[in-house]
Amino acid sequence: MNKLLRTSAAALALTFAASTTAQAAQCTNETWNKVMERGKIVIGIKADYKPWGYRDTNGDLVGMEADMAKDVADTLGVELELVAVQSSNRMQFLEQGKIDLMIATMSDRADRREIVGIVQPNYYTSGTNIMSPKALGIKKWEELRGKPVCGKQGAFYNQIVEERYGAEVVAFTGNAEAKQALRDKKCIAWVYDDSSIMSDLSSGNWDDFEMPLSSEDDNPWGLAVPKAERDCVFGRFMSGMQYNWHQSGALMELEKKWGIQPTAYLKKQNERYSDWLAK
Repeated sequence: MNKLLRTSAAALALTFAASTTAQAAQCTNETWNKVMERGKIVIGIKADYKPWGYRDTNGDLVGMEADMAKDVADTLGVELELVAVQSSNRMQFLEQGKIDLMIATMSDRADRREIVGIVQPNYYTSGTNIMSPKALGIKKWEELRGKPVCGKQGAFYNQIVEERYGAEVVAFTGNAEAKQALRDKKCIAWVYDDSSIMSDLSSGNWDDFEMPLSSEDDNPWGLAVPKAERDCVFGRFMSGMQYNWHQSGALMELEKKWGIQPTAYLKKQNERYSDWLAK
């Protein structure tokens, strides 16, 4: 190695060491330490999004994300307290310290990363799909061409299915109105987020309907720790949890347990992080 390369390598090493030291100095690990000291972790999940998070007949919070939360607590060796959160307050609860961790069907977006500590790799995803009567036997997106499809006003899916597949979207102000129009046969399908559709299908109120197509335009979901701890002990621990869930196939097993239609995303992540020596 010549003198110039040695000097550059040394400078790079010093820069990395300095940045790592600075980052470590900023890590108070406040939430992590609180969890370990009290022997309990408080995790926020949804209570209205079956089968990811909902209340059973006993009023207990259950679902795929409840099971994920239990695995976090078990791995830490602490007790678990589940708190019901909504889309409108889940980040605020984490900011305010009402919960220590949030696993609540939240899409990973740049603006949300400014508020909470979303860590990688993302554990799940949702995309665009349709709900349609089983009797129609729809198998391809192209079958929507020239047909009325119900949608919600303002949803980005509407323009996509119109431009990509030639569907004639009939937009309604709310989901309830759009789904009622589907029941009333004013459209052949309802286009929306696949996780919401799967939630409806698992409710028992849509037994004559199905989600027949492959989802498109994935939008990954992110769990979150407090923003200050994203790159500290807590954030790195949760990153490891997600990596292990993907590698082991645990999330695919939870999909099966909760009757969720298998996603290509989890299969791809499982293959991506699999142990090459085990192949």
